[in-house]
Amino acid sequence: MTRFRDQAPDLFTVHHEQVVDAPLAERMRPRTFEDFVGQDDITATDRPLRRAIEADQLSSVIFWGPPGSGKTTLAHLIARYTKAQFVSFSAVTGGVPELRMIIKAAEQRRLINGQRTILFVDEIHRFNKAQQDAFLPHVERGTIILVGATTENPSFEVISPLLSRSILVVLKPLSDEALGRILDRALNDSEVGLGQLKAAVSPQACQRLVACGNGDARAMLTALEFVVRQAPRGSDGTRAIDVAMLEAALNAKALRYDKTGEEHYNTISAYIKSLRDSDADGALYWLARMLEAGEDPTFIARRMVIFASEDVGNADPLALVVAVSVAQAVQLVGLPEAQINLAHGTTYLASRPKDNASYIALLEARKDAQGHGNLGVPLHLRNAVTSVMKDLGYGTDYRYVHDDPRARTEQTHLPPVLKDRRYYRPKPSP
Repeated sequence: MTRFRDQAPDLFTVHHEQVVDAPLAERMRPRTFEDFVGQDDITATDRPLRRAIEADQLSSVIFWGPPGSGKTTLAHLIARYTKAQFVSFSAVTGGVPELRMIIKAAEQRRLINGQRTILFVDEIHRFNKAQQDAFLPHVERGTIILVGATTENPSFEVISPLLSRSILVVLKPLSDEALGRILDRALNDSEVGLGQLKAAVSPQACQRLVACGNGDARAMLTALEFVVRQAPRGSDGTRAIDVAMLEAALNAKALRYDKTGEEHYNTISAYIKSLRDSDADGALYWLARMLEAGEDPTFIARRMVIFASEDVGNADPLALVVAVSVAQAVQLVGLPEAQINLAHGTTYLASRPKDNASYIALLEARKDAQGHGNLGVPLHLRNAVTSVMKDLGYGTDYRYVHDDPRARTEQTHLPPVLKDRRYYRPKPSP
């Protein structure tokens, strides 16, 4: 049975009358797992994190995800379900002296009545490494259960000893489907949403709002509330909102690069095709277009990593090293300086020879794997780890390549039905 904390209301247990004037994103914050959408890999009924929260058996955890993906909402849910004392702390406004007071109170609470303390630290990456060290002894002793939230890569921004003592939970940007459900709920909820304002938002405008959110529920709800409250009432009391009104209210420039629309896919396609055709100038132009439109630089970097193996391949194996380094640099540096790293990688990839033989070989091998089913591994390639396996012929006639003076062997490594198949056909060196 679900257990809720039985404590005096605080920041994380506010009731409807306390949030009626709060921003829409705050009012619509889910109060149960059933209302939490978009992170099913984490919060589905059979997921370990949800079970731990509902059973009040949470250990220290770091939530890593982009803005508006649900990190603080998960903290709200922890506060609601746990019987521990839940304390909220912001690394933006708080410091070590305040933290010491919280730790002291947690020690007394544990000593007097055995109650645990869960400390939620928002923006934990804002603490430097010396400040983060202050958590370590208290996490180790169990004085506090640390719940940290960060938008930055913990590998760079959270000290290793703290990471090793915590579970890392990665939240993804919310999908368009999840944002659509949140949008519908906000428009129809008359208690804490916008239902009483009778907003009639066209399907096209809803799609633009979802695109404006770009994976961030808070950004989408903030835009929605602004537009609805600015919309004039019709004679029947409804507030009709179409794309034109939406763009006028929110500034069309912010919406012109629609994440779900054709321009997004056309632009990244033009970028990749320019790289493939070794046109550095074209690739740089489309890179600039994406950056000016506010595209997520990590998305561009991921596509570069894929391109390095798919289109450059073994014509220049260093291309993958460069692309991965660019992706890491984007995470480490961030915009605007990361634009330089992206330009560096773009010009390198565009200027390298191209060979997609590895990619084509994989596609052909997968086709055979799917078409021929579960072909058995030839006996000479099997490892005889028991006497029974050896008696069955496992490993028989296997030729150890290092015993050959030429360091090569002509034995086959494919199932008999595929013994003459050739997948990898690299292009001749220029």
